[in-house]
Amino acid sequence: MSAIGMEQRGAPRHRVFKHGTLAIPGGGVVDCTVRNISTTGARVDVDSPVGLPDIVTLMISTDHFVRQCRRVWCNDNRIGLAFD
Repeated sequence: MSAIGMEQRGAPRHRVFKHGTLAIPGGGVVDCTVRNISTTGARVDVDSPVGLPDIVTLMISTDHFVRQCRRVWCNDNRIGLAFD
């Protein structure tokens, strides 16, 4: 298989469609939709990434999931997060 067709991430991601929230240091939360997730990170969709800091906490209440993470990329309303 060519390098182009191979997974480039540290861990394979699994497609999901879950409601989540991004907690902002100092208070406040932003609703998001988790689109894929792995042991090392996730991709989420938000209404607008404007004003969202680089460090947030991703929470998925149905899974009792809480992880501090940092933004590694942003494209329109899509955000790539790496778990700390």
